Amino acid sequence: MEQTNLDIYGNAAIPWSRAQAQLESPAPKTTWWLSTTRPDGRPHNVGVGALWIDDKIYFTSGPGTRKSRNLAQNPNCVVAASLSDLDLTIEGTAARVTDESTLERLAGIYSAGGWPASVSDGGFTAPYSAPSAGPPPWHVYVLTPVTAIGVATAEPYGATRWRFNAASAE
Repeated sequence: MEQTNLDIYGNAAIPWSRAQAQLESPAPKTTWWLSTTRPDGRPHNVGVGALWIDDKIYFTSGPGTRKSRNLAQNPNCVVAASLSDLDLTIEGTAARVTDESTLERLAGIYSAGGWPASVSDGGFTAPYSAPSAGPPPWHVYVLTPVTAIGVATAEPYGATRWRFNAASAE
């Protein structure tokens, strides 16, 4: 992984381990934001329920939603979160997850976190989802990180860009 210190005040670069620890155990009320691009080039930004698993971000989306339609046209996207002491954006590409064993594993993790997801028809179903999700089943996507930028909101302060190597971004 390549890292670049972006801090203009003389603070040291933020180690990726700081971001990774907070991604692996986010605060209970962490909000994740997904940014995609509409076919006409305008941005689209919306909250998603996300998980950081195996150095990738997983999230769900109804097949008819704007974000799913955008990803079908252009898989480049950004996920952002305000973590405990770090504002983080992760740029990469998203792909739909259809592997049954991966879906089962993720459904178990979501269920353990309080959303009773189960696998159905190549996606997830549950008694409820976001009010704007549309009807189930919901697609599951994985974002493979290419670049991340973190800005510390508590000491030690700093700002850093991380570029993931090809092996970790596959």
